[in-house]
This record gives sequence, C-alpha cells and structure tokens, in this order.
Amino acid sequence: MNTLQFSDHLVSYEMFIKDLASQIVRFLKEDSHDPEFISQRKAFELFGRRNIERWKKLGLVEGFRRPGRLEYRTADLRFLQRCPQDYLKVAPKEVRKVMNDMETNKPVTLTNKKDKD
Repeated sequence: MNTLQFSDHLVSYEMFIKDLASQIVRFLKEDSHDPEFISQRKAFELFGRRNIERWKKLGLVEGFRRPGRLEYRTADLRFLQRCPQDYLKVAPKEVRKVMNDMETNKPVTLTNKKDKD
C-alpha cells in the first residue's frame, strides 16, 4: 500500500485521493453559480475591500474596465481567497507562479526558499 508522509502523520494514497476529490467536488459546487465577472462593489462585499486592493497592488488580480464600471474575474478572486496567508512576503511570488501556470495549463510546482540554498 502506498502512503504519503506529511510532517505530522501518514496517509494512505487512496485516502488522500478520496479527500482531495471530495474537496474538489465541494469547490466546484460552491463556484458553479458564480458569474464569470463581478463588479468592484460586489467584489468588495464578498472578499473585502482591503483584500481586493492588496491583491491588485501585488499584481495578483486584474480589473477589467467596462462602460461605467470596473469588474474582476470571479475565478481569480475565489482562488486568491483560498490561498492561506497570501499577505506574507513570500506568498505573492508563489501565488503569481501558480496563477501563471494555471493560465498556461502547466503542471503546478511550488518551490521552497530552503531548497534553493
């Protein structure tokens, strides 16, 4: 039986895949009714004004101008919402790399600063 070792426990590969699949299904159900774009006002309500402004300042989210309004891609905002601790200094590079890989359909690989040294 294959197992995956995490820092605090071992998990069988089958259990890991089942848990991952259930998370993916839950996320798909949550996001299935989201429109492709939402207005800036709605984005501020759902995700918080400071979060949107921080993500925009870091270049992680892009606003799209429409006549009389500014809109954001909902999928990008949902992705950033689910990234833990994106306000740390190391996070923007990693998040930006994941978002770029998602746009180009490349496999996602995260690096650790300790591994580079």
